[in-house]
Amino acid sequence: MTTTTNAARAPRRVRAFWARVTEGFELQQLWGQFLSEAKASYGLYSRDVDWDEIGRAKGRFKRIVLSVWAMFQAMLMKLSPARRVLLLIAIVLLMVQPDVRWGNGKEFGIQLGGLGVVILFVLLAVELADRVTMKRDLEIAREIQQWLVPEKAPYVPGFDIAFATRPQNTVAGDYYDAFVRPLPDATGIQPLLIAVADVAGKSVPAALLMATFQASLRALSATPAPLEEIVTGLDRYARAHSLEGRRFTTAFLAQINPQTREMRYTNAGHNDPILRRASGQIDRLSAGGPPFGLPLFSQSEVTYASATVQLQPGDLLVIFTDGVVEAEGDRGEEFGESRLVACIQSAPPESAADTLQRVMTQVNAFAGDVRQHDDITCLVLHVSA
Repeated sequence: MTTTTNAARAPRRVRAFWARVTEGFELQQLWGQFLSEAKASYGLYSRDVDWDEIGRAKGRFKRIVLSVWAMFQAMLMKLSPARRVLLLIAIVLLMVQPDVRWGNGKEFGIQLGGLGVVILFVLLAVELADRVTMKRDLEIAREIQQWLVPEKAPYVPGFDIAFATRPQNTVAGDYYDAFVRPLPDATGIQPLLIAVADVAGKSVPAALLMATFQASLRALSATPAPLEEIVTGLDRYARAHSLEGRRFTTAFLAQINPQTREMRYTNAGHNDPILRRASGQIDRLSAGGPPFGLPLFSQSEVTYASATVQLQPGDLLVIFTDGVVEAEGDRGEEFGESRLVACIQSAPPESAADTLQRVMTQVNAFAGDVRQHDDITCLVLHVSA
């Protein structure tokens, strides 16, 4: 009876183990995920290969050998010196598989190829430990980063706001915000300020600069300074911390009077937001200047232009980072602004959250299993009646 019960439980245990390993993904999805990760890994290692030199080699076979050798060296040099030596030893043991014996050669013996397998397993375990430790630190960084952006949009009568972000890695260099400024402007109204920014680069370095950008924006917005002064202050701070222009920031900032629905904005080298009027007309908001943090070629500060638009009931404003329009499909084609505009133009009267979901769904469907190569952020503002 016990043997029969254990035999009956075995398939369930196997299915449970398989479900835990695959996390519910189908084989086709797993294969697509693997191909995406393999492509990204190839891109990482191939950047360290001098393909021009390999291309000058004579003979196809020689070029193949040189390519394999160059890729192997690129992978090897990503390891620490001790791990490089162990990997080389393991490869030699696996390829040669020496048979070591004691006594007269018949009493005791061992195949050292098995030792090579053990070394490879130990190297894998050590690399995984490093990855887990780094992942844990990145998870903490992501939690801190999530504190810097709003969890939900502020309640402002007449305006419906929704936003979403999807980092390329655990942490992102994209930033979005929407808040009511604490001090009233010259007319006595507390304006609504919305911002979307994109720090050049990805992962931790970009995320750290994003945090300083958020702190600067919040500090400047807590003063009576008009939008133009806030923009100038952000550029001044970004230039002081841009590593000679290598870490510049594109941004779109707008200030809205909730009563008159007048919006004043500045575009600092960012993708032009899309303003779909209630009539269906599409306007692009481009007035502004270069990205924040670019080195100056003169002694005077950069002058950023600003523009004013009058929002009307039914208008839809979509602000996005380049990760949206540069999302790639499986054929290497980008999603593109034409698809984004068509998606927004065809959107029926709906909430900002529904329009945001519509955009993100189309981007996800277009990209499929292709690994995301940039942060994706989108903010939607709908002007209600």
